Amino acid sequence: MIELKNVRKNFGDLEVLKGISMTIQDHEIYGIIGQSGAGKSTLLRCINGLESYDGGTITVEGETVSQKDAKKLHLMQKNMGMIFQNFNLLNRLDVYDNVALPMKFWGMKTKTPEAKEKILSLLKLVGLEDKVHSRPSELSGGQKQRVAIARSLVLDPGILLCDEATSALDPAITREILTLLQKINEEMGITIIVVTHQMEVVKQICQRVSFLKDGTVLAEGRPEELFIRPIREVKAFLQEESGMLPGRGVNIQLFFTDRSKDPVITMMARQLNIDFSICWGKLEDFRSNVYGSLVINIREDDKDEVLEYLDRMHVAWEVLES
Repeated sequence: MIELKNVRKNFGDLEVLKGISMTIQDHEIYGIIGQSGAGKSTLLRCINGLESYDGGTITVEGETVSQKDAKKLHLMQKNMGMIFQNFNLLNRLDVYDNVALPMKFWGMKTKTPEAKEKILSLLKLVGLEDKVHSRPSELSGGQKQRVAIARSLVLDPGILLCDEATSALDPAITREILTLLQKINEEMGITIIVVTHQMEVVKQICQRVSFLKDGTVLAEGRPEELFIRPIREVKAFLQEESGMLPGRGVNIQLFFTDRSKDPVITMMARQLNIDFSICWGKLEDFRSNVYGSLVINIREDDKDEVLEYLDRMHVAWEVLES
């Protein structure tokens, strides 16, 4: 488990992290989102000790992350693999030796049968067993990131930190990389922390997410909880605009999540014997589950009966201003 309590960080007079608290459970995929400058990458670098922090505590598997004990921190960092937006591969080395770099850093032999078996198995895991002797210049962006992922796993870490790992990739390749990260999480039980500004990344793989703005956590929860019915700041971040609404009657937005099992709209029309118009709606894919919202327009006289029915059916709702 990774636990942050009231973490603060300054760069001179600029306060970048303003009392961040969050708990990341073992084996989960956790997202940290927000605009550029929100403090996401700084927070990630504090977690693995690349940056110091000025207040609060960060503990990883019960051990405090601190630059005051360099040897202890070094050992903790061995358990935390990291992948970056720009891949950080060495062009003078082939794929095999790029993956082996952390082993060399720790004084391990990289050409023994055991080392070769491990590196080749990782390259097979990321789908690059046929690129063992290729140079980075011969690879596509997606292939370079796969090499970087294999390299991050070569020391058998329990935690994988991803700093905008798919930002430089096109949407199709991004989906492939995210599927690979899900596979690593499920098959190897590795805890994954994803820093990103890409909502599709969070929706596809993250089980929980924190939304940062100006160095503070404004919202935390499952992605569908944050994005289907977002708070004002998250809505602004998503740049969502409501569709045109009728100026007459009452406009009600209904929110559908995993609790929504029944065909509520059809049932409501039949049971209440009322007419209504569907103004607009949206459906989104969250980890292969489809959630969304729908806006309906009803007569003012039907408002109380409809809202009472929605409460009875445990459907979240909100009356919208025209």
